[in-house]
Amino acid sequence: MKKITYIYLALMTVLSGCSKKESLRDESVIKDDTDAKTALDTYIYNQFVAPYNIGVTYKYVDANYDMSRLLYPPTESKVQPFLEMIKDVWIGSYVQVAGANFVKQIAPREIALIGGKSLDPIDDTETLGTADNGVKITLFRVDHFNYDDLDSELVKLLFHTIQHEYCHIINQKKAFSPDFAKITPANYTSTWFNLVDEQANALGFITSYAMANPLEDFAEMTSMMLLQSKSEWDAKIDAMPDTGKAAIKKKEAFIVDYFKGEWDINFYELQAIVYQRMQNYL
Repeated sequence: MKKITYIYLALMTVLSGCSKKESLRDESVIKDDTDAKTALDTYIYNQFVAPYNIGVTYKYVDANYDMSRLLYPPTESKVQPFLEMIKDVWIGSYVQVAGANFVKQIAPREIALIGGKSLDPIDDTETLGTADNGVKITLFRVDHFNYDDLDSELVKLLFHTIQHEYCHIINQKKAFSPDFAKITPANYTSTWFNLVDEQANALGFITSYAMANPLEDFAEMTSMMLLQSKSEWDAKIDAMPDTGKAAIKKKEAFIVDYFKGEWDINFYELQAIVYQRMQNYL
């Protein structure tokens, strides 16, 4: 069974399991920073930099990445469709509910894109995304998206990653109350990876990784809610064991109150808009 790990503050989102090694390209991945601005650069400036103060890097800069891994930049023709998708679903939803100034103020200052997988050279685990102190989000697998026939599971995994990391940034700006940790205080554990999601559900956690600590619990709850419609979410929770169901519903109410009280965001409205926008890619 595959497991996904989200590790906050410059660590990683890990998808465990064996996979084929990435093949090397024939052409050099090193690009001259003095290259003339392209149509893609203009698109990035107009759609990300100017309106939201979010820079996008898609060229290989070795100082920025783990040199122990085989990493390469995305194929340039893949970059704009990828950015259009995340701008539509992620940024567009928050803009629609909270306004452009919210995103401008509460956003990573850089999105870095990598073409292929990021595989650990020792255990072959895969990193899907990283977040550096709320300043930079790195996303991998850009070249794996086929826009003529999108893989819905890959799309969902992408947005789970983005929404989780963005939730951390939101929480950095305004922390949630310590009372959240009191809902299931006894079951946070550093060995969360020994449990499957179904076991975690029975203990009041939406995923096994949510058991790592309250910060990850809050982000996992938020990102999982934003992957589903309200009716789908309710059906998922109602099917859980009663003890776990009660705790997860308390966490849901806490998150809804946090977004309303701290940000004046109707979370269920945000959930509906994200879900509607995501349907264009599933």
